[in-house]
Amino acid sequence: MLVWTVCAALIVCGVLLRHPYLFQDVQYVLAKIKRRRFVLKCMQTNYSILDRFLDLVKTQPQKTLIYFKDEMFTYREADVLSNRAARAFLQAGCVKEGDAVALFLGNQPMFLWLWLGLLKIGCPGALLNSNIRSKSLLHCLNCSGATTLVASEELLDAVKEVLPHLHEQQITVFILADRCETAGVESFIDKMNQASSEPISKELRSHLTMQSPAAYIYTSGTTGLPKAAVVTYSKVWNFSLLLATTGVNSKDVIYDTLPLYHSTGLLVFTGAVERGIPVVLRSKFSASQFWDDCRKYNVTVIQYIGEIMRYLCNTPQKLSDKNHKVRLAVGNGIRADVWRDFVRRFGEIQIREFYGATEGNFALLNYSSKMGALGRHTFLHKMFFPYAVIKYDADKGEPLRDSSGFCMEVEKGEPGLLVTKITAKAPFTGYVTDLNQTEKKKLHNVFKKGDLYFNTGDLLRIDEDNFMYFHDRVGDTFSNTELQLTPVCDCLTFVFRPGGRAGMAAVTLMDGLKFDSTVVFKHVEDFLPSYARPRFLRIQVCLLQLFTLFAFVVKPLSVEQGFNPNEITDPLYF
Repeated sequence: MLVWTVCAALIVCGVLLRHPYLFQDVQYVLAKIKRRRFVLKCMQTNYSILDRFLDLVKTQPQKTLIYFKDEMFTYREADVLSNRAARAFLQAGCVKEGDAVALFLGNQPMFLWLWLGLLKIGCPGALLNSNIRSKSLLHCLNCSGATTLVASEELLDAVKEVLPHLHEQQITVFILADRCETAGVESFIDKMNQASSEPISKELRSHLTMQSPAAYIYTSGTTGLPKAAVVTYSKVWNFSLLLATTGVNSKDVIYDTLPLYHSTGLLVFTGAVERGIPVVLRSKFSASQFWDDCRKYNVTVIQYIGEIMRYLCNTPQKLSDKNHKVRLAVGNGIRADVWRDFVRRFGEIQIREFYGATEGNFALLNYSSKMGALGRHTFLHKMFFPYAVIKYDADKGEPLRDSSGFCMEVEKGEPGLLVTKITAKAPFTGYVTDLNQTEKKKLHNVFKKGDLYFNTGDLLRIDEDNFMYFHDRVGDTFSNTELQLTPVCDCLTFVFRPGGRAGMAAVTLMDGLKFDSTVVFKHVEDFLPSYARPRFLRIQVCLLQLFTLFAFVVKPLSVEQGFNPNEITDPLYF
């Protein structure tokens, strides 16, 4: 018996020496399978994240759900306030079963009460980016089909700018103020204060299934006008369970500085509800106040995007840098060098980098703490959650196919396009009222006739140890369509990152017309949110030269030349 035990131990040791991440790989896939089974069970019983919230209201009514500045809101208080929001919508007579309501506000508890209130009456929330203005704002409203808009008081000027168009489209407009002097805009706070806080009948949402939309969350708009991704109740569960997969437990306190109108910010709230824990909500990220907040609220889990970690590392060093209770950081986009600097300075915080898209049907998690990686490429993971990294022709903007017309997987170390199989268990719900853009994200006949994959638009690389790394976004350009205006007849926009991020638009002019910088500036300011505005404009005789410069493999000098006044002779505007 002893001999057999020793032999088994030697075999296990040999396997682990050859495959040091085997146990972690298996654990991760098993956790994802368990998560998928849970979501399927919820689909069968029609149990939503709202039902989970209402269960917690019964079992832990006095536990804090939200910390915001110097305010605290318990689960019970959140229930009461969201009941009032729901009744205010119903009593106003502008919202009926299944109607989308657009929410136009920044991070504040009211955002959550409004969204929960909408879920209680069976309506999805169209979560508008609070930075959009003018035509972009109207576009986002139109594509959601919302007939009601609720905006924060500080965004009243942005609403006034488009108010005539809203009235033409018969959109009811509310402002989050006690009263409003603007004609055609009503106070929502006043209606909430007068509404009953009695529980909302479940009959009002009896028409819902797990495939019904809970929210419309907009893509950033950096590759064209924003698109409203359909976020179903089952997808909300998938978002929410991510925190549990990363190791968040029922004793944690999580810090949310990211916008609630985006999936990265909203998943913190829904994930906290799934765990039954408090969320520390901040109106916007502040590098100088970040660690003070963590200490004040005894935060144990933080959420990040890559730039947040870089900003934190760039703040002046303090003796109190490691004086906090944060044990876990969950997010995406952290560079290996920033990761290294962050843990060296702020302590051994476990970082859980993940990869995913709001509209996507697939996610990766770096569960092995490999700096810079998104996750691991394993046979087991690929078998249960089919995906592939395929060869991509950057010049044609499409996958490379062999003589039989099928796609080809890349070799180790070679960048390729990540595609993920669309199945009943991993659906792609697309964009609301935009069948054309939805279809563009689908790839047909990838490996065999009749199969269907989701095109992530991301280039990834797999190394010799099977770690997966982000390489680039396909066609790192943005907002070409919005820049089409007289006298501009053609436009190419692209991104350059010399340690930061800046956008450049290369434009050609119509024959005989002069460039009017004032008109173009006003157009860009009106049409694009601040993050999507190019910082440089370069006037070109012909764009073909630029298209050649920004092919898939680009010499760094060529990219730098695009911005360098010493290297080019074309007119260049800032």
